[in-house]
Amino acid sequence: MRQQIKKAKRWVIKIGTSSLATDEGHFSHRQLENIISQVASLLQQEIKVVLVSSGAIALGMDTLKRAKRPTLLSELQACAAIGQGKLMKAYEAAFSTHGFHAAQILLTRDALQDRARYVNAKNTIEALFKMGAIPIVNENDTVATEEIKFGDNDVLAVHVADLVEANLLVFLSDIEGFYLQDKTVIRQIRSAKELEEYASHVHVKRSERTAGGMKSKLEAARMAMNSGIPIVLANGRDERIMERILKGEEVGSLFYPSSEKTNARKRWLAHSASSKGTITVDGGACRALKEANKSLLSSGVLRCSGNFKLGDVVDILDEKEEVFARGLINYSREEVLKIKGRRAKEIDGILGYKRTDELIHRNNIAFLG
Repeated sequence: MRQQIKKAKRWVIKIGTSSLATDEGHFSHRQLENIISQVASLLQQEIKVVLVSSGAIALGMDTLKRAKRPTLLSELQACAAIGQGKLMKAYEAAFSTHGFHAAQILLTRDALQDRARYVNAKNTIEALFKMGAIPIVNENDTVATEEIKFGDNDVLAVHVADLVEANLLVFLSDIEGFYLQDKTVIRQIRSAKELEEYASHVHVKRSERTAGGMKSKLEAARMAMNSGIPIVLANGRDERIMERILKGEEVGSLFYPSSEKTNARKRWLAHSASSKGTITVDGGACRALKEANKSLLSSGVLRCSGNFKLGDVVDILDEKEEVFARGLINYSREEVLKIKGRRAKEIDGILGYKRTDELIHRNNIAFLG
């Protein structure tokens, strides 16, 4: 798998605050310039790169001479507002020395939940690639609470990797990889089951200037593995780390993709789309969807909830009320209430019309986890 990384031509690199800081926790222009020098080398090898960068809050804290991360949401957002412009100025200065330009993209979760806005964001990044500019993505902290509440840009990086159809996701932190409580570094995680087994033994490290940590990275890794994207978690302070990753050296921790790369629509469904309701299915329908790659028919539906319309995204639940998939529904909630548990051939007689046999076509279903 590490040798296959040599073929990866689209990288998303998530740069943690700790990779941009001194040992004392202050923002380091030297660290940033070292990382950008390595990114420039990738660009010169015709590898397209998107950076998902933390650091705005920490840079704002430095400006305000605050030693500890604020706890009030408004103060965190204020630090982000102060630091974001300074962060982009630092990136532009570093890239310009190598003949490249940085482009700021601030995202909120709702921008990715809406399909049209999702596609617009994708088209913008593709245009930047053609222009030779490097997209620098961050959560729009001053108006959004997700990154501040949940702690990091790790999950955002997976959304971005899905968005740009990346074939490698790199997490740069201040650690050598994924390590356990006894400090054993796990070099390869080959499946979601293996990841789950290790999760209860994870070593948790937390800094006063950063948030998130290993648990956030493991959740992001699970999502990326499910999308068919390999992930490398490595030490961003290694001055040759990207070269070593590209060469296939055993550095950091490699999380294997657990499936073939899914198509763009299914990745959006699984990770970014906003659900408008739920469909609970019986055991037979659940098995048909999971094991036989069948479409969802009305006969397998037990109940539904929400206020979804034709074309909306809905969660698909098993009999235990656990979500296992998402899909694009072909009927509204009112229609589903009338035809649930009934055969497809009965739909026309019940509704007076039949749009399609399938409530959700198999091509519009994405499985979670």
